[in-house]
Amino acid sequence: MPITVVGLDGDDTLWQNETRFNLTQGELRELLHRHVPDADVDRRLFEIEMKNLAVYGYGVKSFTLSMIETAIELTEGRIPATDLQVIVGWGKRMLMQPTELLDGVELAVRELSGRYDLLLITKGDLFDQESKLARSGLADLFLGVDIVSEKNVSAYRTILSRRGIKPEEFVMVGNSLRSDILPVLELGARAVHIPYHVTWRHEHVDEESLPRSGWRRLERIGELSGLLAEL
Repeated sequence: MPITVVGLDGDDTLWQNETRFNLTQGELRELLHRHVPDADVDRRLFEIEMKNLAVYGYGVKSFTLSMIETAIELTEGRIPATDLQVIVGWGKRMLMQPTELLDGVELAVRELSGRYDLLLITKGDLFDQESKLARSGLADLFLGVDIVSEKNVSAYRTILSRRGIKPEEFVMVGNSLRSDILPVLELGARAVHIPYHVTWRHEHVDEESLPRSGWRRLERIGELSGLLAEL
């Protein structure tokens, strides 16, 4: 069955995201090393983020709260309120930054919208993701938008069922093997992986766990239209 619906991830597929998190994490590392020089800030922050996912979900707000918790814990409560205020400011800065489309995205999405029904399927904080989409200039090109708390088989099944889309006519495009590729293949749909140069540790997947068929990998989104025409 030919592809009629294309799902597109947002963060690090259409616009920059993880780079901002990495830069802010570097600032946190530098700040906390002034108080606790030998602290493994990255390890402890990741552990706290994983613990907090079930409480806060994904996104900048969750990240900011996890940074604050990490700072308080590693300094044993000695961190000054002024430094905590700095961390809060980093979070606000991340939320207010303009949406920076990745190279080739606008042209590629506009071309795809003329041939397929496009869905934006992304996870994270609702307000943040809606704001990024609004600032991207791409909102009018999507037939629908689904912002979910987690991208798993159940979430994709619900989206396709609600919209009356058969898995055989759907392809998901994204940078995360864990969120954009593996669950879609398990559902019986197809997928295209477009790696981003920075990937959050939580999204890493052993490629040996992936099926050998049903998905392809591209270096850039500009190649997507040609690939989909062959599927």
